[in-house]
Amino acid sequence: MTIDRNIEAAVAVTRFGLGARAGEIDRARIDPHAYLASQIRPQGADPTQDAPPTTAQREKEYAAFKEARKLEKEDSGNKTDDTVKMARRVLRNDAAGDFLARTQLAVTTPNAFRERWALFWANHFTVSAAKNQAAALVGPFENEAIRPHVFGRFEDLLVASSTHPAMLHYLDQVGSVGPDSPVAQGRQSTGKRAGLNENLAREILELHTVGVEAGYTQADVTEFARAMTGWGVDGLDGDPERAGEFKFHERMHEPGARMIMGRRYPDGGEDQARAVMRDLAASPHTAHHVSIKLARHFVADDPSPILVERLRRSYLDTGGNLSALAHTLVVSPEAWDPTPQKFKTPYEFLVSAWRATEVTPRDMGAMSAALTSMGQKPFAPPSPKGWAEEAQEWCAPDAIVKRMNWSEGFSPTACGDRDPMRLADNALGARLTPLVARAISRAETRGEGLSILLMSPEFQRR
Repeated sequence: MTIDRNIEAAVAVTRFGLGARAGEIDRARIDPHAYLASQIRPQGADPTQDAPPTTAQREKEYAAFKEARKLEKEDSGNKTDDTVKMARRVLRNDAAGDFLARTQLAVTTPNAFRERWALFWANHFTVSAAKNQAAALVGPFENEAIRPHVFGRFEDLLVASSTHPAMLHYLDQVGSVGPDSPVAQGRQSTGKRAGLNENLAREILELHTVGVEAGYTQADVTEFARAMTGWGVDGLDGDPERAGEFKFHERMHEPGARMIMGRRYPDGGEDQARAVMRDLAASPHTAHHVSIKLARHFVADDPSPILVERLRRSYLDTGGNLSALAHTLVVSPEAWDPTPQKFKTPYEFLVSAWRATEVTPRDMGAMSAALTSMGQKPFAPPSPKGWAEEAQEWCAPDAIVKRMNWSEGFSPTACGDRDPMRLADNALGARLTPLVARAISRAETRGEGLSILLMSPEFQRR
């Protein structure tokens, strides 16, 4: 397939990236493939801040929140304790600040393919802010477990995400106790309940690795959950210096060998679950599951089987090397089809609008309100499956109206005295059609011209 270099440059920036900033398409035009390949690096994606908060810091803040709630309950006459309100506000501000920092990076980065790649994996290994503790840890989770590993080995990314306190809390792994473990036996003598939790094991199989097509059974989920018992967090029992560190609690672990997806795993404590993950990462089912998700995210809701197979083979041939996988995506002809087939999510739409106008968001309240109204509340995907990729989830008439309302409110100030046609050229390059260009040029005001650009099919799709 032969594609005009001008189209290739526009595709490189608007499909693989997060939307064009001024001059970005011109830089990509020199060599669109090399422009993307240069953003792949062994050290991973960029951190969202120069000195991002750590999990340990956030665990201490959550511990203060829990202590305040405990004191409030003990004092039945003080149900609106200011200390509790303040501690809860700290947690909310933490999550808001993390999301704002992540968005500001997305809007300003010159390496938008690298950032999109990182955001894909953050959504693949979803952690939601639905719970107070998880909310405070989503930002550190992305910076500690996801971003450093996105161009490394898939196995390392899988283990890093599965052992991070954010994931362990979000999917309730910290409370999972083997039925025959010493802790369970001790609790039975006191009448306290101790149970196995299968959430993390199920999501690793269904969403993170092999997928439902692999044909695993409920017995496989249960045995994997037993293998993972004891995986938890340190510093929650009086040692704040170790707060936020992964810890294997041997007394909570279910002893014995396991049979999972036809393979036997001898009793090995913490290493038993790691051995399972090693095999899951190497599975052809995982290679296919990851490849189809990547192709769907970057190229089309119904991606080319040729592209999926090309990615799958790259994954298997390199042992799940994600740098090699990214390179394979960049050089695959199917990924460069000039027809835009992906409809932007609300987050992608706002980020690309800010990049096109070189406006950096600073009001988290306004951004949160806009995203929530469009159906993508910050750090709050509706389930461990993450945010949907398919256009049908985002292009309902009501959703389009909300985008239009936002554009009409944003455009007059964002455009200012700049020529909206120049903004359109910078944002779309050779993807700007004569029809849209004519509509922009005929707009009664500059702000209206920018609004037409933002709501055009060419801008809404990538």
